[in-house]
Amino acid sequence: MLEMTLYGIAMPDAIMYRDDDMYVLLIPGQDEVFLTPDELLERLKGVLADCQEALPRELRALENLDAQARHLRDTACEFERQPGERWQWYVVRLEK
Repeated sequence: MLEMTLYGIAMPDAIMYRDDDMYVLLIPGQDEVFLTPDELLERLKGVLADCQEALPRELRALENLDAQARHLRDTACEFERQPGERWQWYVVRLEK
């Protein structure tokens, strides 16, 4: 069985983020997308739902899809959906 891999630098402590922070999501072959934390969570849940059998052990050990997506959003900044296709996301602070 092919197992997906979590990549990336560990995200800094969540206390550093503000409620008005956004994420930029980078998907190969698509334009960058700016998302709220909840919107990113929904996108991650969608991709994780499609590949449950190939998730890394770290994510499979979590009790449900919500917990998996939240853990991924809060502790990583990259996920290899399939070989050669890595989703990346970064916290950004937009000027008002």
